[in-house]
This record gives sequence, C-alpha cells and structure tokens, in this order.
Amino acid sequence: MSLSQSSLGRAGLPRWLIERVWGLEHAFERARASGKAEDDTRLRIFFVLILFGVGFVALAFGATRAALFPDAAHVGGAGAPLGASRTDLVDRNGMLLAADLLHYGLYIDPREIWDQAETRRGLKAALPSLDMNRLERALRGNRRIFVAGALTPEARNRVHRLGLPGVTFEPEQRRVYPLGTTAAHFIGFSDAGGEGLSGAEAALNEGIRGAARSGAPVPLSIDLRVQGALEDELYKAIHEFRPVGAVGLVTDIQTGEILALSSWPVFDPNAPGKSSVYAQTNRAAASVFEMGSTFKAFTVAIGLDAGVATPETTFDAREPYKLGYRTIHDYHAARKILTLVEVFQHSSNIGTARLGQAVGPERMGHYFDALGLTKAAKVELIENARPLTPRVWNDDAVASTSFGHGINVSPLALARAMGAIHNGGRMIPLTIHKLEPGTKVDGPRVMSERTSLQMLSIMRANVTGGSGKSADIPGLSVGGKTGTGEKYDPAIRRYNGAKQVSSFAAVFPTWGGVDTKRYFVLILLDEPKGTARSAGYSTGGWVAAPAVGRVIERIAPFVDVQRRADVGQAVPVLPPTVEDLGEAR
Repeated sequence: MSLSQSSLGRAGLPRWLIERVWGLEHAFERARASGKAEDDTRLRIFFVLILFGVGFVALAFGATRAALFPDAAHVGGAGAPLGASRTDLVDRNGMLLAADLLHYGLYIDPREIWDQAETRRGLKAALPSLDMNRLERALRGNRRIFVAGALTPEARNRVHRLGLPGVTFEPEQRRVYPLGTTAAHFIGFSDAGGEGLSGAEAALNEGIRGAARSGAPVPLSIDLRVQGALEDELYKAIHEFRPVGAVGLVTDIQTGEILALSSWPVFDPNAPGKSSVYAQTNRAAASVFEMGSTFKAFTVAIGLDAGVATPETTFDAREPYKLGYRTIHDYHAARKILTLVEVFQHSSNIGTARLGQAVGPERMGHYFDALGLTKAAKVELIENARPLTPRVWNDDAVASTSFGHGINVSPLALARAMGAIHNGGRMIPLTIHKLEPGTKVDGPRVMSERTSLQMLSIMRANVTGGSGKSADIPGLSVGGKTGTGEKYDPAIRRYNGAKQVSSFAAVFPTWGGVDTKRYFVLILLDEPKGTARSAGYSTGGWVAAPAVGRVIERIAPFVDVQRRADVGQAVPVLPPTVEDLGEAR
C-alpha cells in the first residue's frame, strides 16, 4: 500500500525522512513495473532489516548508557527519582549525620515458584531476621507481593546467588543514621516517603529535599565533638542519679547556634518504631519544667536593669517573708541581711522575692515577655512547647516566678533567655543552622550592656563562693546558677519534695567584654535520686553542677577557649544610666 505524501506531511515527519520513504516507494514501483517481483521482495526485506537494525542499535545504546551512567537520567532535575530524595546532613565540621543509601525491597510471586520448601529454606538461611509469617502469607497467595524492605546490597546478593525463581528485588532509597542514638533528638528522622518527621529532618525538610538536586550536604550547627562530651557526661550523671528523664544543652551565646543537644531516654532513628513516644520526645524542646532557682538569674538581672537594686543593695533574710496568704522560706536559711550578690550566692528565696516585689508585677511581666519566657523558644525545631505562665501578673505571681516556681518553660527557652542576659542584652533566636564564621547576629535589646557585664560577674561569684562551686574549672572562668524545682504532684494536689527537677545553668568564660565568645551549658535531671556520694541530696548543686564542670573542661579546646590564670573578678556596681533604663523598657 503506497504512502500518501500529504498524510506524511500532516504527521509532521522531517522532510529528509519523507524523501527517503518516497524514494524507496518509487524503487518498489519500478521493480514491479519491470516485472521483477523478486527485486521488489528483496527491497522490502532489506528495508525491514534496516528498520530492525536501527531499533536494536538504539536499544543497545540506551541500555549501555543506563548501565554505565545510572544517574544520567536524573541530571537536570526532574522527576520522580528525586521526589523522595534527601541530601546528606553533616555537622558543622562536615562529619556525616544522615544520608540516603540504596537498599532493596524483596518481592515474591508464588505463581513463578517451583519449590516452596526450597524457597523457604533458602530465604531463611540468607535472611535470618526475615518475618516468616509474612513469607508464608506470600507463598500461599496468588499474586506478586512485598515481603521485606531495607535490604542492604550485601543481603540482596546473598539471596540473588540462590537463583530462586519468583524472588525479585526493587531498588529503594533508605535514610540511614550512621551514629545511631547520638544526637538523635537533634537530627530527627524521616519516613519511607522522604518526609522529615522530627528534629532537623522535619524542621529543614524542604531545604534538605531541595539540596538533593545539587548533591550539596546541609551543614547543621551541631559539633559532634561537643555532642560526644555532653552525652558522655550526661549519661554518667544519669547512671549515678537514676532520673526519669534528662537534658543537656550547649549553645553559642553570641550566635544562638545549638552546638549540642541531648535528651534522655534516647532512641535509634534507624528504627524509631521500636522506641516509645516517651523515648522519642525531645525534652529540650517539647517538655516544660519549673526550673527553680536558675530563674533567680533573670530576677537579679531585671532588678539591676530596672534600677531598683545594685550588687550592694541589701535584703533582710533573717526571717521568712510573709506575703499575703503565703510565707516564703529559704532552703538553707542564712538568717541574716544579704547583699544582692549574697542573695544569689545563697540562692535565697526570701531575698529574691523581696527583689521581685521591688520590681513590681507590671515591670516583671514586661521583662519576662522581652526575654521570651512567656512564649515558645524561637528556633526552627517543630517540637517547640509553649510555656505555662501566670494568668495574671500580680504580687503572688511575681514572688513565685522570681525564684522559678509558678512558671514552666522549655530548656531551649531558658537557654535563649540566658544568652540575652550574658551577650550584652541582645535577644537573638536559637538556630540549628551552621552560620558562617564571623557572622554577626543581632536582635532587639532587652537589657543594657552594663547589666550583662554585672551578671557575668555575679554568675562567676556564685561559682567561686556560692552554690555552684562544684562546677568550677581552673582557668576557664565558669559562672553559673543551680536550680532545684519541686514538681507538682496531681496525686496529692501539691508540690512533692521527693520529686525534683535539678539543674545547673552555666556560662563560660565570664571574662572580657560583651562581644567575647561565650557558651551556655545546661544539665537538667528530672527526678534524680540522691546517693551516698551526694549525702542523699538530689539538688542541682550535687547532681548537675559537677557534670556541667566536666563538660566545660572537655569542650573548651573544641570551642577555642584557652585557659587563663585565675584572677579576681570584681562586680561592677555602677547604677544603670537613664539611657540604659530607656532601652530596657
């Protein structure tokens, strides 16, 4: 049957191809006209052979290219193969935290199996962890079915060498976390479809998936060296004091970068389904606690910044402080008149409550708002709990919150606020992104630089001569504050002295000006148990402060803090200027 030139034109074929086809057709017509039918047949056979030859060459070229360059089809971006891909996550020094690796899914088609007993024996020997119940259901079925996923190339090869008919594989990407439980709550995990579900995997989900196209890794703020030291010391404290939960944090006060984050109990992101929700909970971000006396750092800073006190202002702590229907006591009563610095060193509830009353409810509420203590911490993590705060800022609320009761915040919110009172008064967000060296991060000013310098000295004085002595590390100028908050027990409808949240919040080094590189370290133990070594006590000074000191000693070289000869650090006593007070309000 002859071809129509007009139909070829409508088909949109190239002109040269149209001419070749018409030329061939004319050759057929000439062969028939000459009466040589065998020439016509030979021409047609030759034409068909050419078509098949070209087709086979094209297929061979495509197969060879796919085998030698399997990623070539992905170049340029499109499509499905990249839809679930996630780029590598690395720490701030380029160490691998998470990666997509090629794995395989195992499928069985019972219709193609010759010997079920042989298939059963072979798979059981090659894959000892295979779910035999699922295998049996597949063998009894009547269609191809998925049996097991996440097989490594080695496991696939073991099965493939058996040569079992009806047993096939399909490639699949699987997210792998080579460090297991290390920094699991910080890194998080993703599902089989490539969606981040927790931690950095969820917080940076779109960026991680988008970067898969270029293959560039996403660097996080965490430093694995700092993380390792933090986890090691935290786990030692957990082993000794047996809490029900624990938190460890290290942040860069000047940039807000989270250098280490640990939450206990832990889980393995490679198999999150094997852990309970309790273990998967990031207690640094998703849990709130009454922090106890660590809040006295905020009250003292507020009192200084508001101009109602100086480091030398005195407070009468000789007798319990009666305020309305309640009486405030000191845990270790000094029973004397204390300066503001001594109130901090003795961790006096009485002195702090009196200072809070001098500040007043309206001003205290304003400062707590400005310090971010009445809202969720500003950080990328989606596990970010809102605090529990007083409904009304009155005298009773001020007295309670002044020493860390009646307000529950997350450890991340505490860390951010601590950064503000020690970095010169700037309220900057926390971040899980690695920032370029030398990056200057700014934020609204909530306190004066003078107040910040005074707080660094007061925090240092608490370690040299107060409740934080066990955190002191020679040459590193550690400052800090203990915290022991009793937990409210719904069973008895009151605070339970046997259940405590014990912590130590530290800053180092305290020397230098407000622009000096500084770091915040927190260890928190939820319901620790006293031991013979701690004389039965489970307070922050006994269970958390020593661990913080050991963490600081280990991480100082990693963050480039060099030891110096210990020198006295005087507390600045200049009162705030009018300009300082204006900035704070």
